[in-house]
Amino acid sequence: MQVGVPEVTSALFAGSVLLLVINRKVYIYDYEANSWNTSIGIQHPVSHISGDNCCYSRSSFCLDVSNSVFAYMYGETASQANTYFSDSWGYQFQRFTFTNQENLVGSLGGIFYFHSLSQVGMLVTENGEAKFGYADHPLNRSFGLPFTHSGALDVLVAPGQKGVLILWDEKNLLVSQNAGQLVGAVAVKEGDQVLFASFSEVNVTIHSIAANENELAVLSKENHFYYGSLGVLSSSLIKLLDQNIWTQDTALMFDHPGILEVLTPVPDAADPAFDFQLCTMNIQEILMDPQLNVDVCKVELLEGEFEDKMYTIDMNSKLELSALMIPRPGTSPIPIVTVSNPHSLGLQVVTYEDGYTYDGNTKHRLNISLKQQQHWGRADPNFTSSIKQPTLSTVTLDIANKEISCVDLRPLTALISVGCDLEKKLVIQNEVSACSKGILDPVALQDNYTYVIERDYYDPHFLGQKAAEDLAVFYPYETLGCPRLVYYDTPWKPVVELWREGRFQEVISTEYVLLEVSGQFAYTYSLTAKEALCKSQPQNWSTVLGSTDNKGPYAWDRENYVSCHEPNDDAPLRWPEVPYEIMGGSTSNRIIFDQRNGIYVFTLSIVDPYYSYCHLRTTFSIYVYGAFPAPTFVPEATILLLMLSILLAVWLAYAVPKTLQPEAGAGIKGLWVGLLRRCKPPCACPRPAR
Repeated sequence: MQVGVPEVTSALFAGSVLLLVINRKVYIYDYEANSWNTSIGIQHPVSHISGDNCCYSRSSFCLDVSNSVFAYMYGETASQANTYFSDSWGYQFQRFTFTNQENLVGSLGGIFYFHSLSQVGMLVTENGEAKFGYADHPLNRSFGLPFTHSGALDVLVAPGQKGVLILWDEKNLLVSQNAGQLVGAVAVKEGDQVLFASFSEVNVTIHSIAANENELAVLSKENHFYYGSLGVLSSSLIKLLDQNIWTQDTALMFDHPGILEVLTPVPDAADPAFDFQLCTMNIQEILMDPQLNVDVCKVELLEGEFEDKMYTIDMNSKLELSALMIPRPGTSPIPIVTVSNPHSLGLQVVTYEDGYTYDGNTKHRLNISLKQQQHWGRADPNFTSSIKQPTLSTVTLDIANKEISCVDLRPLTALISVGCDLEKKLVIQNEVSACSKGILDPVALQDNYTYVIERDYYDPHFLGQKAAEDLAVFYPYETLGCPRLVYYDTPWKPVVELWREGRFQEVISTEYVLLEVSGQFAYTYSLTAKEALCKSQPQNWSTVLGSTDNKGPYAWDRENYVSCHEPNDDAPLRWPEVPYEIMGGSTSNRIIFDQRNGIYVFTLSIVDPYYSYCHLRTTFSIYVYGAFPAPTFVPEATILLLMLSILLAVWLAYAVPKTLQPEAGAGIKGLWVGLLRRCKPPCACPRPAR
């Protein structure tokens, strides 16, 4: 791993490791294990890495954010750039091709995973102008708004997954609140007055910047220090009193809101390691200097229990949040709520006063209602991102155009996972069981109980072909309990319930599929494709298993389900008489069992892609009863013999009376006498000797 004279061009914290680009290669330092590794999979030189971290919760959705890392060479021709992506903290990379990359014009300025938009964005620069392109619908149809710059751009992704980007070179400082779709200049103020509409007009050289979720600090080579806020509507800076803190190696870092640390490495001639000189700046204390002419904050309190928490909104679900705002007496601040991913998450805010007064002023309560954008019924379908795919977003409550003195008044931000609610589960109703009716003994079921499936009724490949031998199946009573009782001669379907956190939610009526886990096929469906009103050929287990590598009972799910109730040129309705194997939804499909008693263990999977982001599945058992043993003879042969017997009886009933007449009787008697005479010699019995 020796690299000669090392040159570090980029660094990133990802989870519990520090990634470093050293001499055009990516190295990994695990600071918990104190070990070094080399990334694998990168075949070309790279200069930069990019990524993000989520610190809201310990949920897997949040922690997975740090897994995603990009590596690239800054300044390569965008259409031919070699970019690499890792979903393993940078330990292993693979080639990444951006959508329509071959048509991009300009140089690569960076590639980033914008989790707040669930998008991959690429920065392209050309002739002093830059713009962001995006990989997925709906943002892939156009670029972000172009903006100008004068040098090599650095891009800092502000923490918090709110889509805040800070872009800067030595002369320019720009901010985007929506992951590069709109990029604006940062103004420089003195009190309420705008001195410069753009930081580029200040005519200083930027040396170092730092940012947290809502604060920004800038240090120039001229030893000027600027502090500002990343507002919801606009961002601005003020120049603080000059501080003698600049050196060639000085860096800035926010430790807490309003607490800025200035770090300067101090070399030691006797030791290759560095110490650091640490200067801590209390921004709130500095802003109290009357020379800065800073207005007081108009809000005394802004709080909500959702701050820095993570929530989940599943399909057809709704999230209600609330917050309190207490303005300074005599002021009327305006609260504002934003979401980082309006293509996925929609909101509705209702504000009202509850009559409670605090220091002579009224406390305001804000109710925030959140739901998927497409379910509000107010968005064009083309505006939203793919509703089938889970996304990430944030909701932020802040004060519009708040004063720079509101250092301690942090925006209230919550992370929203528009995806699977892990607290949901399926329960199959079990009102009557085989044990409660005395058909099965629960004690026997718990004692390593096994049952036999005849070879004529199961196929281990789930294709409905007879097996070569009978199958003995162990019954897992601990997980399945006593089987539900089902009468064989009644069309049946399970009652599927949705539960969340141990509470009943609803009876599910959407589409789902069933499969017997052992491959038992002693049942069919009550509807055909034609009777289910299919407009295209419906899927079935044979087609699904034949088109996927997953051959198990969960191979058919919400991700590969295709409804037959919509026209499909790729699968026209050619076989309308095949069984329709999807249950629930708009049809009355049922299971029809063969004339066979026994245990069935089914898996049930919700396949409707618009019901939940979760792969809702469960396994349950039933006992089919009431079927008489199948007859030994073939029914058709039995019926034929019975009919022949009836015809013979009718003929005898007609013929026998005729033979009893004198003439006919004498003829029959003569016939029998003649037959006896002919067979007398061979039929004579030996007489015993005397």
